[in-house]
Amino acid sequence: MQFIDYAEIEVQAGNGGDGIVAFRREKYVPAGGPAGGNGGRGGSIYLEADEQLQTLLDFKYSRYFKADNGKRGGPNNCTGASGQDLIIQVPCGTLIYDLTSEETIGDLTQPKQQICVAQGGKGGLGNRHFLSNHNRAPEYALPGLEGEQRRLRLELKLLAEVGIIGLPNAGKSTLIAALSSARPKIANYPFTTLVPNLGVVRKPTGDGTVFADIPGLIAGAHAGIGLGHEFLRHIERTRLLVHLIDITANNPIEDFHTIQDELKAYGKGLSSRTQILVLNKTDAAEEDLKAIVKEELAQYTPLPILEISAATGEGLETLLNLVWQNLEKLSEATPLMPE
Repeated sequence: MQFIDYAEIEVQAGNGGDGIVAFRREKYVPAGGPAGGNGGRGGSIYLEADEQLQTLLDFKYSRYFKADNGKRGGPNNCTGASGQDLIIQVPCGTLIYDLTSEETIGDLTQPKQQICVAQGGKGGLGNRHFLSNHNRAPEYALPGLEGEQRRLRLELKLLAEVGIIGLPNAGKSTLIAALSSARPKIANYPFTTLVPNLGVVRKPTGDGTVFADIPGLIAGAHAGIGLGHEFLRHIERTRLLVHLIDITANNPIEDFHTIQDELKAYGKGLSSRTQILVLNKTDAAEEDLKAIVKEELAQYTPLPILEISAATGEGLETLLNLVWQNLEKLSEATPLMPE
């Protein structure tokens, strides 16, 4: 499935039906009077969050949506039928903006949550509505009002509590595969992961927590360089970041600074998000190297530094325990130290 997290669409609510001019003329009704019915209201357009959807791919091919118009009023004071509302399904985590005003219309985060993005037009009044002591036989009615028309921008921000970040080849996809049932594409070259991968990891209590493997950031990602710029927005909703560093890389310390600098440059509070620092691929590193890297990193950050091997499973239980503790105590200034 192609991952699309941005789309622009146009929505047109239905127009209201026209009111009509009509009079009762039954044979045995001496005072018939006006009997023109009101027009029906136009259909409105709603966006609804659907937990089964993971992408905005559908809107790549369908960009214009229109609800039904209301029907015109009928004789004998009959109101016209209302136009059917149109409900458009979007993934949970979709933000809706008005393209003209840049106003934020809504944020759909819960399954079945709905928001009206275009209001249907009101039906016009029939001539029965204008009956008065001064006008016993009104011969005019009102047309229906036009439905609301809007151009919208949809942005998908993944709903994941834990985001796994790091440079390309840090082992993020291997880690999420080891922790969950997710099966991302894994290979030994940069930018294997071209889309965010989601995996559900079970807590000891049995509840599921969503982890997101964010595609590799590189220096300058916040300014549009590389792939990371496309997916930095997905980190915004995460409560906890697992910063993965390849200890076998040429310069793990520089790699650490690269990611931290990108979080600061992007802004929106990402640099102050609770983090756990993890050295990966420790099964392929000598003990002396591990000690040197940890000692140098400790000079730049107060974060706890864990050692794991996503490939062999070493240290994963300790990592998960720390994740669960931090999710429960996010009000603390710094992550908890592992026991």
